[in-house]
Amino acid sequence: MKVSGNGQGKILSQEELKRLFTEGFLTPRDRALFGICLFTGCRVSEALALQTTDIKSGAITFRKSTTKGKHKTRIVDIPPGLAAMLGEYQLKSGAMFPGMRGVTERLTRFMADKILRDACKRIGVEGVSTHSFRRTALTQMSSAGIPLRTIQEISGHSDLGTLQRYLEVTPEQKRKAVSVIGF
Repeated sequence: MKVSGNGQGKILSQEELKRLFTEGFLTPRDRALFGICLFTGCRVSEALALQTTDIKSGAITFRKSTTKGKHKTRIVDIPPGLAAMLGEYQLKSGAMFPGMRGVTERLTRFMADKILRDACKRIGVEGVSTHSFRRTALTQMSSAGIPLRTIQEISGHSDLGTLQRYLEVTPEQKRKAVSVIGF
């Protein structure tokens, strides 16, 4: 859990996610931004770099030029929960999350972090960072038995070792793992 900017962002529980998206985030823009981070496992900077043209045919395209490391373009399908959030957010052409007119072309990472901190404060959750959504998404996929190679394709990690550091292992998962041993 992140404390004073140190450590990894917290993995959010189902209840915390529900409360964040219903009570914490106040605008359709904020729900759309962090919904993209959660449902695609992307980094907040990748979501902020999106153009409205990057969303079409039921998928989001994260262009190579806007991903960390700039290794390859990723295309991620839009699940129904995210589609609903995007439907509430009135998209205009250009930047998906525009900044202040005349000041910044798009919403900044600093502002996205402030939006998240304010939302977490409203619902009383600590240890959350913008990266929590990515860690939560990847951990949920892993817990659901999705193969690591598939998760790697979605997340864009260049190697499995880096991806594995993101994933949280719960005490229940450890108990289940050792319970299958025997003869």
